[in-house]
This record gives sequence, C-alpha cells and structure tokens, in this order.
Amino acid sequence: MGVISFKKKADEFTTPYTCMAAIKKGGIETKLSMVVMGLGNFVHGQKIKGLLFLAVEVAYLVFMAVNGIGFLQMLPSLGSVPQEEIWDEVNQVYIYTRGDQSVLILLYGVATVLLTLLMFWAWRGSLKSAYRVECLAKQRKHINTFSQDIKSLLNENLYRLLMTPPMIFIFAFTILPLIFMICMAFTSYSKIDNHLMLFDWVGLENFRTLFDSTSILGSTFWSVLIWTLVWAFFATFTNYIFGMILSLMINRKGTRAKGFWRFCFVLSCAVPMFVSLLIMRTMLQPEGAVNVLLRNIGLIAPDASLPFFTDPTWARVTVIVVNIWVGVPYTLLQLTGVLQNIPAELYEAARVDGANTIQIFF
Repeated sequence: MGVISFKKKADEFTTPYTCMAAIKKGGIETKLSMVVMGLGNFVHGQKIKGLLFLAVEVAYLVFMAVNGIGFLQMLPSLGSVPQEEIWDEVNQVYIYTRGDQSVLILLYGVATVLLTLLMFWAWRGSLKSAYRVECLAKQRKHINTFSQDIKSLLNENLYRLLMTPPMIFIFAFTILPLIFMICMAFTSYSKIDNHLMLFDWVGLENFRTLFDSTSILGSTFWSVLIWTLVWAFFATFTNYIFGMILSLMINRKGTRAKGFWRFCFVLSCAVPMFVSLLIMRTMLQPEGAVNVLLRNIGLIAPDASLPFFTDPTWARVTVIVVNIWVGVPYTLLQLTGVLQNIPAELYEAARVDGANTIQIFF
C-alpha cells in the first residue's frame, strides 16, 4: 500500500510535456524552437509569449558576443597583463597603466557561467512550452492568450509569481558570491608577494598549506577554527540551557509575579539590539560602569581596569557573555510559549504515576 500511494503522489507531479518528448514527438515548429526560442508558441498563436522567449535568446546571444565569450576565454588564465607604474616627466607624477584585474575576471567569468545555466533553464522552458501548445492544438483544446497567462499568475500559477523575486535575489546575492568565494580558494590571491590585482589558479596548493601546522596560514587557521567551534558551542548551548532554566523557574507554580520577572529578562531584547550592544560597549570600557564599580568595591586596584576588549581571552569571554545576555530572552520567550501550551493535567498524571522531576521534564 505504501508503494502504491507513493507512486500515486509521484504521478501527480509528472507531465507529458518534457524536453525528450518534444525532441522525439514534436513537430517541425517545436524542434525548430530548439534553435529559435519561442517559434512554436508564435506559430500556435501565442505571439507575445513567443517574442518574449526570442527576446531572451537574442539578449543572451548579444551579451555572449559582446562580453560573455571574452569573460570565458580569460577565466582559465585570470589575466596576464600586470599594472605598471610609469614616471611622467612632464607632470612629475607616476602614471599607472591599466592591467588585468583577476578578481573582476573571475567574478565576471563565474557570473557568465551561471547566466548560461539560467539560459539553459529558459531554453528548456521554451521547448516544453512549444510542445505543450502543439499538443493542445492537435487535441483542439483551448490555448491561453498572453493576458490569460498573466491572470493565471494570480491563481494556479501564484507560486511562480511569489517565488520568482526571492529566487532572483538568492541567486544574485547568495549563490553567485558563494561560488565566487569557493573559486577564490583555488587561486593565489594573497597580500603576500602582492597577489591582490593579478593572481593565478593554484589548485589544491592552498589546502596543502592550510593543513601544514608549521605555516603561518595553517597555524592561524587552526586557532581560528578552534575558537569558531568554541563560539558555536557556547553561543547555542548556553542560550538554550539558560533560557530553558529561566522559563522553567518562571512558569512553575511557586513563582509569584511571573509577568514582572519575564519583563525583567525580556527587556534586553525589547530594546533594539544595536542600542543594547552600544550600551554594553560603553559599560565595558576601561572607564566604563563595570570597571568603575569594581574599583569602588575594592575588587581591582584604583588605577587598574579589566581588559574586556584588549586581551584576546577576555574579549572572547566578553563576547560569549554579551551573546548570552542578548540571546537568552529569545529562548525564554519561545520556551515560555511551549510550556504554557502544555496542559497541567499531564504533569498531575505523571506525578500520580510516580514520576520524579527528571522524568516529568523529559
């Protein structure tokens, strides 16, 4: 039964209008749509839609002819012309010649590759659309006009209208920078030997250096990695544990003025985080409220101050403590909502059955 139901669900998403079906069974106008995008739609009455597909193809071809092919050709070498410094005797100044910028070459090359992938996706959509209208025309069924396609974006195709803008931003501001930075890891980009403007592909050489503890890069990497893991552990574990403990203490029956205690702990997140962090920075300065208070009560010397920001260890502990102060109230609010939705009868039934505090908690 499980296999049958899975097949039924899978069949709900299948469509006969595939690219392979268009290539094998499509008419001449559909097959020509592989070369001239939108031709099948144009022939079967969807002229505006066909022209839009054609405009996309023309725009891509023009881009590739003007810039795209050049970007792809320079991608393997990342440029070879260095920037030169020439002395101008007339003006008594140095003139810098324009050389290749490997960063821009890599960025434009990666963007061109991703744009080509998007173009391939649009080409598939054009081919499937041409085959679909051909099949509808053979079956003498209704073929939507351009205005009807636009109206469908507010009905059955609403998900496409709502998902397209986020996907564009994700593609431009997440996927492209991510792939670009991954590619940078395989280059010689570095401040050492002035490889900032012009650099080359080095393959896995950076990773060999990275795992060599005797190198500067390797020693720095492992220290940063360890601190990152420590920070990730404390930033998540402490916030959740302390938030859970506070929510349990406030929501227990014996606690009075629950709203007051909840207000006190939530106040740090009620204030904008930017303001809260500015206040913390001011309080932890050498002449801030914390150091002044410690001097007044005699815990530190009158002319001393705790190095909250200047000492690496103190700075790391300070960051963790400030993160707890800012992050615990959010966990407190979340778990308070969860605890308040648990019926009290469940706790009473557990106690009647002989469960202890730990068993009731879990």
